[in-house]
Amino acid sequence: MHTPNPKPNTRTLLLIVGVAIALRVAVALLMGNRVDPLPGIYDQISYSALAQRVATGHGFSFDRAWYPFSKANEPTAHWSFLYTLYLSAFYWLLGYHPFVPRLVQAIAVGLLTPLLTYRLGRRLFGHHVGLVAAAWSAVYGYLVYYSGALFTEPFYIIVVLWAFDRAFRIADTDKPTLFDWIALGVAVGIATLLRQVFLLFAPFLFAWIWWSRRQMPDDRQQMADDGREGIVHRPSSVVGLVLTTLVVAAFILPWTIRNYRAYGHFLFLNSNGGYFMYSANDPANAVHFSSTYVATIPGEWRQYNEAELDQRLWRQGMAFFLQDPTRSLRLVGYKAAAFYKFWPSSASSLPSNINRVLSFGLYLPFLLYGLYRAIVNCQLSIDNCPFAALLLLFGIVYPAIHLLSWSMIRYRVPVDAVLMPFAALGLLAVAERVLPASWQRWNEGPVEGKIQPCASSS
Repeated sequence: MHTPNPKPNTRTLLLIVGVAIALRVAVALLMGNRVDPLPGIYDQISYSALAQRVATGHGFSFDRAWYPFSKANEPTAHWSFLYTLYLSAFYWLLGYHPFVPRLVQAIAVGLLTPLLTYRLGRRLFGHHVGLVAAAWSAVYGYLVYYSGALFTEPFYIIVVLWAFDRAFRIADTDKPTLFDWIALGVAVGIATLLRQVFLLFAPFLFAWIWWSRRQMPDDRQQMADDGREGIVHRPSSVVGLVLTTLVVAAFILPWTIRNYRAYGHFLFLNSNGGYFMYSANDPANAVHFSSTYVATIPGEWRQYNEAELDQRLWRQGMAFFLQDPTRSLRLVGYKAAAFYKFWPSSASSLPSNINRVLSFGLYLPFLLYGLYRAIVNCQLSIDNCPFAALLLLFGIVYPAIHLLSWSMIRYRVPVDAVLMPFAALGLLAVAERVLPASWQRWNEGPVEGKIQPCASSS
């Protein structure tokens, strides 16, 4: 058996991280010290304006009426509290210099994206797939472009990857520590504060952890050191998941209390879900769905505060969806086209078209082939497939949530990041066929470094 030599692997991974940071810093430099309405990242204008208000002591409010329904000088809960606080901390300490939080964000995301992607890829398919996945995430156009934007996606994608990494560790460890369960709760809590939609996936994540730990070999009956049978008690997954849930609740509860004090009505976290459901399923948006469509709120509803309005928009959005099932299904098809769009469009700028084609357009065929290879190989190694199954579950459930509500390319990119190991597997599978000699030389080395679809290695 070969002795693993981690030094070349470490150098390669460090090189990948260096490239990732350099590209993202370059984007931050290009975006500079201004917050402009750039394609696909228009929300950064709202976050920057809201952060300035918080930094100057006005709280979470705008100085004038703001998209989509915020009233001037009244509390708003539409935007992520956590990311707004991130920006406002820099504005309060240093003044209005958006380049500084942009640069810090670019460096942090450039460091963590390939490292976390590598960990997921290595756990699933071995060291080499992990390296290719990390390298691809380092140069993936959307991830690079978003890294300099002052909105939630860059940090959100990082904590989603971290949540899966923690879930893998818990499922793959005989006795998860208290820290493991708390870390998972912190990851899910931060992800929820950045984009509350992740909380809808959390039950699937927790159910997968419970199920995967039940599938572990039964270690209760083991031989003690003196030869007698002993009983080894495995810590309860239910207790761990309860602890994780309490940690998540600790992140959310302060903002629920804030909302009740601000509006006098219950609002769990943010007030954007109802509007997205309403706007996405508005009959006026049903013929040709547009992710830039701004639905008109009935005039008689303007009297309500955001908490009340969010409840009414939720109910009306659900009514839109249910009152005409045929139209709603057709609308889901239009949303899917917007969500998975990989082709150039005359409505987009040249840089946007190039980024779309060279990012998702290049990524998609390798992803599909990698999924095929993973599924075929899982039939031969079914015990190791739960790890791949979790990422596939995210790739199904998370898009479904957006196809039923609001759909756009930006909301798909977290799925691109999570499924990157499958795309890397597909790319290496093609390389094995096209360049077998070169691939074989590259894949030589320690056993744990070789491509092993559906194998779990920590």
